[in-house]
Amino acid sequence: MHRLSFIIVFLLGFSSLFAQSPHGDELQVDCAKCHDPSGWKIDFSKLQFDHDSTAFKLEGTHTQIDCKLCHPTLVFNDAPMECISCHADIHSMSVGNDCVRCHTPESWLVDNIPELHEENGFPLIGSHSSLSCVDCHFSETMLRFDRIGNECINCHKVDYETAQSPNHVEGGFSLNCIECHDPNGFGWNTTLTSHDFFPLTLGHDIADCKECHVSGNYSDASPECVSCHESTFMATVNPNHNGIGITNDCVTCHTTEPGWMPAAFPNHNDYHPLNGAHAIIANNCVECHNGEYNNTPNTCFECHTEEYNNTNDPNHESANFGTDCAECHNESTWEGATFDHDGQFFPIYSGAHEGEWSECIECHTNPSDYMVYTCITCHEEGETESQHIEENVDGYIYESTACLACHPNGDAEGVFNHNATSFPLTSGHAGIDCIECHAEGYTGTSMICNDCHNADFLNTANPNHNAIGINTDCVSCHTTDPGWMPAGFPDHNDYYQLNGAHATISNNCVECHNGDYNNTPNTCIGCHQADYNNANNPDHSAAQFPTNCIECHNENVWDPSTFDHDGQYFNIYSGDHNNEWDDCTQCHTNPSNYAQYTCWECHTQSVMDNIDTHQESSDYAAGNCTQCHN
Repeated sequence: MHRLSFIIVFLLGFSSLFAQSPHGDELQVDCAKCHDPSGWKIDFSKLQFDHDSTAFKLEGTHTQIDCKLCHPTLVFNDAPMECISCHADIHSMSVGNDCVRCHTPESWLVDNIPELHEENGFPLIGSHSSLSCVDCHFSETMLRFDRIGNECINCHKVDYETAQSPNHVEGGFSLNCIECHDPNGFGWNTTLTSHDFFPLTLGHDIADCKECHVSGNYSDASPECVSCHESTFMATVNPNHNGIGITNDCVTCHTTEPGWMPAAFPNHNDYHPLNGAHAIIANNCVECHNGEYNNTPNTCFECHTEEYNNTNDPNHESANFGTDCAECHNESTWEGATFDHDGQFFPIYSGAHEGEWSECIECHTNPSDYMVYTCITCHEEGETESQHIEENVDGYIYESTACLACHPNGDAEGVFNHNATSFPLTSGHAGIDCIECHAEGYTGTSMICNDCHNADFLNTANPNHNAIGINTDCVSCHTTDPGWMPAGFPDHNDYYQLNGAHATISNNCVECHNGDYNNTPNTCIGCHQADYNNANNPDHSAAQFPTNCIECHNENVWDPSTFDHDGQYFNIYSGDHNNEWDDCTQCHTNPSNYAQYTCWECHTQSVMDNIDTHQESSDYAAGNCTQCHN
């Protein structure tokens, strides 16, 4: 009876304890699976509860720890299953809170670092394969692994900026390092450099870079041929390139073929124009030069003496024809000579002179020069003078060139009209005595303005034409109006570019020059000082704005200007600084240089030193504020 009572009491007591389970209402497990009647202490060797039946399977080091380390409240359902709930994030959230991305329950050691980097788009290959994590991921604890970007330049900007052979910054090299450097390699040496900017073909197809990059600085090698081949240019004697002024731009004539051959000479016409039959053999240089390019004759007769001597119809030599072949022949063919004395020069086979002569030498008394002729051999002075006096002819001169000038057809009734020539007399040229221009005779008088007006050109001082290199072709600026006015200046852009609003007043010279062409300013402020002084929105003078107008304005209109302080530099019309300042000089304390600024005028160092975020750093100054604050 007593035993039965004990069992009843025990069962009542145990059920009471079960109802008050410290493990929470959700645990519906027989206590005996973990505990025995001798006490609550658990004998893990007899433990019947299978933790793997739950949603959190015990693996690795989790199988060896006390339950209370994970279940400190003993309410088992309260224990979260995320690693971060039990394990402090020693990486300071730099890699996220999903520990199993890198770690396993076996240990904290990470053995899949290369795979993790590949997942993040940055495989550890080449030189990167032998680096320690902290070589790239710098931090105070050496356990923060902040993302630093997958681009080479994110880590190697200093290497880029300090590279000297070549200087990457000055050379404008790409920031994409793998264009030249192999990420699979070890070190910066490379064979990947693209030389497309200067193709290495034919004679330039060389393996030793130092043959061209002799200074060791790969940025200073000029792509101009002469920078490497000047000695060859100077030493070439057939022809003497330097002596005859051949351009030192080698590609004008040469390719990159070894030995400089074959070569062309597209500038041949600058020395001797190749027309007609000569143009046909332009690429067969030996036809005229025979391998000797320095002493090749450049007159027709020097090359064609044999043809001249052997011509019989007519016999050029016995007739003492001139040796200037071009007088009768063209460069296309010898046949069909165009010597038409009547049509081209003077009627001797028609008109008053027909049948009045027998030999060419009657008029052409100099057989070596058929350009020389005489009229006064037949037309004697006395008779000729009487005829001109009788006809009241003014300006009569007894010389052959004067005869032809007034009697181009040999006809006494012929009227000479200067305006029918290629030099009509207009404006300032009209009404002046012939002798003023024809002091040296009527033949060969130049039609080039400067040949007559060189003294005017040299003596002009406003502006000084000669000193500033104005073109001597007077008609490029002047007409024949007396006094040289009005005048234009189409070469203005060679001295000062007229764009935008300036172009619209290009013909109103006085607008800028005010009659003084020597001392006209050529800076914006030199002309627009009054605009600068009178500007009030903002007041340029009071704010001591720079006087280089183009920093804000263009040449078309003053408005709108392009000075955008908030967008280009720092927010002063928006954000925390809006309405917190009155004058530009509060920040820009050096009015002669607006690139300088200070934050200390308002944010004194004593105040900034007390801000918590600054306590751990001594590396801040007025110029560094904008690196952290925008």
